Amino acid sequence: MAVSGKSTPRQRYRDQVRGEIKQAALEQIRTGGAPALSLNAVAKQLGVTGPALYKYFKNRDDLLTELICDAYDDAASAMRRAAVRVADGSPRERLHALGTAYRQWAVDAPHLYQLLAGTPSPSYQAPAETVERARAVLGPFLPVLGGGHCPPAAEELRAQMRRWLDETPAVVEWVSSNMPDADADADPDPATALAGTIIVWARLHGIVSLEVQGQFSGMGHRVATLVDAELGALADSMGMAGKG
Repeated sequence: MAVSGKSTPRQRYRDQVRGEIKQAALEQIRTGGAPALSLNAVAKQLGVTGPALYKYFKNRDDLLTELICDAYDDAASAMRRAAVRVADGSPRERLHALGTAYRQWAVDAPHLYQLLAGTPSPSYQAPAETVERARAVLGPFLPVLGGGHCPPAAEELRAQMRRWLDETPAVVEWVSSNMPDADADADPDPATALAGTIIVWARLHGIVSLEVQGQFSGMGHRVATLVDAELGALADSMGMAGKG
């Protein structure tokens, strides 16, 4: 009988094989992108038959989902580490540190970033668990931006975020886990935090997607300078204090 809390040799072997399958799949994605992922090619690389892989993953989409979840978890860890490093900094310093960490993670692992940012296959439907993990990546932005003031141009976005909160308990739980002191009638305001987080995510996503695709090649700017400019503009518009 297995000791409670400890994995059995069989489970450890299964976990090892699953890890090897995922590593082989990531190498395919690194080389040719998510559309290049083939279970038969993975099986051939590992020296097993195609049907043998179905003992570990139900199908290609099941494997893709695990890879996507792992990538989100890795990105979320990078964001949490950045948040801890600058926990005592000013709001602007924290915003810049988080934005820089988001970009650095993507630049260091462009194949993972594109796996999250793109469409793995025309028929792939991401399950709900990937949504929760995606929110974990953006969670550290919420307390930083929630203390700012919503700029006039984003007031309608803030109103939509307020309705989203009113209608979606899962979003309330997500915000509360990152902003335990949030108050709809005072700062930090959860609707402002959500509006700011969507804005910063959209800006960073636009820059980082262009960068990892090589679209800035031949241009005269440093991408880090562009990131700083966008984050600084957002901080200015939200009245965030401090250096950055």
